[in-house]
Amino acid sequence: MKLIKFLAITFMVAAFFSCDDSSQNTTLTPDNSIQEISIPFEKHTLENGLTVIFHVDTSDPVVAVALTTHVGSAREKEGKTGFAHLFEHLLFLESENLGKGGLDAMSARIGGSGANGSTSRDVTNYFQTVPKDALEKMIWAEADKLGYFINTVTDPVLAKEKQVVKNEKRQSVDNNAYGHESYVVGKNLYPKGHPYNWQVIGSLEDLQNASLQDVKDFYKEWYTPNNAVLTIAGDFETSQALDWVKKYFGEIKKGKEVTKTIVEPIQLAATKNLYYEDNFAQTPRLGMTWPTVPNYHNDSYALELLGTYLSRGKKAPFNKVIVEGDQVADQAYAYSYTSELAGQFSVVARAYNGIDLDSVLSSVNKAMKLFEKNGISQDDLDRIKTSQETDFYQGLSSVLGKGFQLTQYQILAGDAAFYEQDAKNKQAVTIEDVKYVYNKYIKAQHYVMTSFVPKGSTAFAVTGAQLADVVEERILEGAEESFDASIAAEYEATPSSFDRTIEPAYGSTPTLAIPKVYREELSSGIKVLGIEDNEVPLVQLQLEIKGGMLLEDLDKIGVSRMLADLMNKGTATRTPAELEDAIDQLGASINVRSSNQSISISSSSLSRNYEEVMKLVNELLLEPRWDEVEFDLIKQQTLSQIQQQKASSRAIASNQFDKLVYGKDHILAQNNLGTAESVEKITIDDLKSYYNDYITPQLTSFKVVGDITKEEVTSSLQTLNEKWAKKDVHIPEIAPIQTPVSSKVYFYDVPNAKQSILSFGHPSIPSIHQDYYKVEVLNYRLGGGGFASQLTQELREAKGYTYGIRSEYSGSPIAGIFNISSGVRSNVTYESTALVTEILSNYGANFTQEDLEITKSYMIKSSARAFESQGAKLRMLSNIEEDQLPVDYALKRQEVVKTLTLEDVRNLAQEYIHPEQMIYLIVGDKATQLDKLEKLGFGTPILLN
Repeated sequence: MKLIKFLAITFMVAAFFSCDDSSQNTTLTPDNSIQEISIPFEKHTLENGLTVIFHVDTSDPVVAVALTTHVGSAREKEGKTGFAHLFEHLLFLESENLGKGGLDAMSARIGGSGANGSTSRDVTNYFQTVPKDALEKMIWAEADKLGYFINTVTDPVLAKEKQVVKNEKRQSVDNNAYGHESYVVGKNLYPKGHPYNWQVIGSLEDLQNASLQDVKDFYKEWYTPNNAVLTIAGDFETSQALDWVKKYFGEIKKGKEVTKTIVEPIQLAATKNLYYEDNFAQTPRLGMTWPTVPNYHNDSYALELLGTYLSRGKKAPFNKVIVEGDQVADQAYAYSYTSELAGQFSVVARAYNGIDLDSVLSSVNKAMKLFEKNGISQDDLDRIKTSQETDFYQGLSSVLGKGFQLTQYQILAGDAAFYEQDAKNKQAVTIEDVKYVYNKYIKAQHYVMTSFVPKGSTAFAVTGAQLADVVEERILEGAEESFDASIAAEYEATPSSFDRTIEPAYGSTPTLAIPKVYREELSSGIKVLGIEDNEVPLVQLQLEIKGGMLLEDLDKIGVSRMLADLMNKGTATRTPAELEDAIDQLGASINVRSSNQSISISSSSLSRNYEEVMKLVNELLLEPRWDEVEFDLIKQQTLSQIQQQKASSRAIASNQFDKLVYGKDHILAQNNLGTAESVEKITIDDLKSYYNDYITPQLTSFKVVGDITKEEVTSSLQTLNEKWAKKDVHIPEIAPIQTPVSSKVYFYDVPNAKQSILSFGHPSIPSIHQDYYKVEVLNYRLGGGGFASQLTQELREAKGYTYGIRSEYSGSPIAGIFNISSGVRSNVTYESTALVTEILSNYGANFTQEDLEITKSYMIKSSARAFESQGAKLRMLSNIEEDQLPVDYALKRQEVVKTLTLEDVRNLAQEYIHPEQMIYLIVGDKATQLDKLEKLGFGTPILLN
């Protein structure tokens, strides 16, 4: 993706669609009754081969448009890898009639969700959700990308995008613990020449060597109408949309016939045992991967279920043996990953500090033996299927989700109506099937085993492991080629029967519909906010208790986090396994979490099971178990998490920035995990004291959205209202946060880092301040608007320094921070910092009337998407409750935006952006980057470690 890259989008393929007049299909509910589900769609094929899928959903005034091409890394050739992913980047930049900025620039004007994309082994997706009045614009733009794009690509544009891709790899792979594991598995599981032998992001050497002609040849071969699917889902009129599709896509020429790739099933002649010393790993990690079957193979369904059963939950063999029994790893999981041509089944276990991977391997084998002995019960099989039903509905909560699932079936199964057989296959999995696939693909079969260990810790690798071959990029000063991506391409325009340079007009302006909110306060003090929403048969809720870390002692930070974790582990009358089983049987999720300022219980469930879910919520809250064994395990896992954060440059940057901006002894400067020292001090009595002293209804809000009435919600809260004892709790006022007198540069050394993590900022206003929404508007063109923002345009699009950069005002009712964050190529750390400083210094003065109009257009039009999903509606309730906003705050914000003047924005910039009083934190390689930073003029950089 542009923002979350080269991971396959996973679809919940237990979808049940009906196409035009096809019969309705069914799925089994937990009680084995039959529930009918029907989601109509239309499918059309243009003369040039373009497949078009329509799904109408008028619940919100929005439309999702997705163009998906049947080309991923599997269509590439050795020596020319990474092209599919590179194209995903290039296709956003420009086309003949969209001009510079392409879809990104248009998205800002029309209030879209932000043009985005993803590349997998098999497909490349381009997608966004827009207000329904922009549908014709999107169809015009997507057609321009497919048929009128390639002439605009120049050598400088290609050179710049190569740098962006490299930055993405550094961010996702090179600078991450265990980042090279997928590469090692791919090279050793799939033979040379197999389309899955290389990674989706490809070889950086191949990308660097790619010529402009190579790129044009790839486009011509694969970006054709007959190798693409256009999906439109949302509030639109299908006959009008089809006319537009024919107009804009119809004259794009058909390409060559695309045939399906055929490969032989993977068979390993022997088990491969490999190790690698990882520059970022803090503890060893074991991986085991077996070759299996492609998407929709009869055995793929049982393999998916096997992975879930082995590793999910208290009763799972991996948890019982590896995590809780032998206690050699803080996490152990298994999963099945299938693609169009092949599949793989993987086991991953991350060891505790000081544990060798021979011990972990022994424990994994013991867990496998336990499964061989006991198999899977019918109850466990049923509960996993019920969870799949809930996941399915969650995938339908947005029009984009619905469109994606239709596209998935069309491309990878050959027919969008494959839903019926897919549903039957999922429901048909039996105990015997799970046992069969284990014996056929896993037991006594050859596999690829990887030991990723910290630098200098090869003794922790599995005995007999051989060094894996990994190509790591060297970052050299001045090694990158220079380019000017602004140079316009010279070309003869592609002929068309009409003038494609004319952007279509808007349709009728959609009206922002504010969901109807009900509110009340119960006698216990619980504040209730709810929205009835029956689009899907689900309910989402959040019970939030204010306090969190704010109520902790500085020398025992971590109590509220550990309390939340322990509350998930059973109740007074249910063991952890029994509680988990009760939740799973309902097809629900219930999670207790802690943040800096609250403890919350969140749940998503089938609406028919809401009452039973609330009974479990009552138990969790009112009847804690105080399980000593679970407490000890949580403590051990928390210490491991703290250790793992040392492997993440981004976690280091986040933790260090908080200390710098708040002051090291401020309560909000603390990591709510705690420190190794504070966690060691915490006892279960500390958790009990926190619970008894601070968990009170008077600090509680209950937010609920879904297919449930107000009366049912009120009734479900009576037990809490009557039995939950009130306590007078005072949340301490936090110490004032001081803005720096002058800017200073701080540096945290991560030797040999391929990227530097930048975190710049200063204190700002809390979320309840009258100007808080105004500064969010101010920030849109600075760094909050994605590709519409100046920071992205300058550092990524013009310079190729970064994969992504953003700025934000993040606030709560008690504090606010302005922050800029990015990962940049290590050898341009100084240049990136200097450029950010320059942009900040000039932002207000350089803000133009055009910037204001684009900002206004986006902020107003994007509100059409504000409340589409249940999750969005739940966030709306949180905003209302936390920041004391009126129910119609979205409408009032529209009025704020409409009245803003250019002078207003410039005054806001002067008041709330202070580059001369900022904290400049860099996490990177001291040996090569520290000294240059003195040139910024903020004094000698301060080394933090």
